[in-house]
Amino acid sequence: MPNVVVVGTQWGDEGKGKIVDLLTEQAAMVVRFQGGNNAGHTLVVGGEKFIFHLIPSGILHPGTQCLIGNGVVLDPEVLLTELDNLKARGIVVGPENLRISERTQVIMPYHKRLDLARERAKGAAKIGTTGRGIGPCYEDKVARRGIRVADLLDPEVFKANLADVLPEKNFYLEKFLKDAPFTLEEILTPYLEMGKRLAPLVTNVSVRLAEAVRQGRNILFEGAQGTHLDIDHGTYPYVTSSNPVAGGACTGAGIGPNQLHRVLGIVKAYTTRVGSGPFPTECLDEVGDHLVECGAEFGSTTGRRRRCGWLDAVVLKDSARLNGLTGLAITKLDVLTGVNPVKICVAYDAGGVRQETIPATIQELEKCRPIFEEMPGWTDDIRGVRRYQDLPAATQNYLKRMEELVGTPIQIVSVGPDREETMVVSNPFG
Repeated sequence: MPNVVVVGTQWGDEGKGKIVDLLTEQAAMVVRFQGGNNAGHTLVVGGEKFIFHLIPSGILHPGTQCLIGNGVVLDPEVLLTELDNLKARGIVVGPENLRISERTQVIMPYHKRLDLARERAKGAAKIGTTGRGIGPCYEDKVARRGIRVADLLDPEVFKANLADVLPEKNFYLEKFLKDAPFTLEEILTPYLEMGKRLAPLVTNVSVRLAEAVRQGRNILFEGAQGTHLDIDHGTYPYVTSSNPVAGGACTGAGIGPNQLHRVLGIVKAYTTRVGSGPFPTECLDEVGDHLVECGAEFGSTTGRRRRCGWLDAVVLKDSARLNGLTGLAITKLDVLTGVNPVKICVAYDAGGVRQETIPATIQELEKCRPIFEEMPGWTDDIRGVRRYQDLPAATQNYLKRMEELVGTPIQIVSVGPDREETMVVSNPFG
């Protein structure tokens, strides 16, 4: 049976959570392979809204096992709060439907304080992080001084590791960033308690995946953020600290690349971005306001207003290449209803030179100006449409042009936030 990777093709917030929730009906396992609680997946099921930051979106499906891979950075307090919130809504989560890799890195209180203090110190030059400690935690992972979930389960190991790293963190906080230090005990005691609660969920995720592959079970891999926030391939330095591209599923979950059979790219019908960084198709006019208001474009993690603009096919073509996309899922198509004309950026004008890929440097990208194609819009309410062929002709033409530009077939079309407001043109698991 095929295994499917779901990735964002833009700068995140494409609606991956809804698509993962939809596909989970056919998956035995759903695996989150990178990022942290700087991401948020919003699901609307039966009119009820759920927001997840760490728990994979498939948790709402009975019988599906959700796994948090080693490529994730885990804030245990956030995860336990999510578990408590689900329990309060009558959804019980335990070892039978959620497991955490023993190799997952743990976000510590000093990571969050460092994150916020650095952003304050940068002033106008700040990156625009969520302040959740994601970057500093990944830094410690790469520097081989991080604390992993397995460490939380051994009080002596955890205490020794914390005692080793804390003086350095306090020195940096106090002497360079002029912020408050931590004592050992104020971290040690609550984290050991959280470790006890998490212990029943901890496992070797890679081994579990290998067993599922041997049994021929469908596995769905979900990333956080989007391709152009990738630490290697995104609009550096305005990126996240991990690899949201499909290849990140291998390192972030512990599975070989020959076991990733299909890659579904999630595309918002327009483009959004949160935080700083270049955005060639950004609309600073009434169209941008329409997209914000009708699309409810506010971050599910931070509540920040998202920057909105026209669809950028340069961004999408790069994503198709970087991820090896085999299909597209279009979200929030209904938000464009009433916008006329609709525009697609097909290339950039880089000082008189046509540019069809994203340049490597911010300085070059900031000089690029979008080259647009205009197409007729539509006024029909499409939220009630359930068959692709019943969409207005102008809507279908917009989607067909998207397929042509990206060179990838559309498999799913979403016309509203609810699980039911979705059309499956062809099944990614089929």
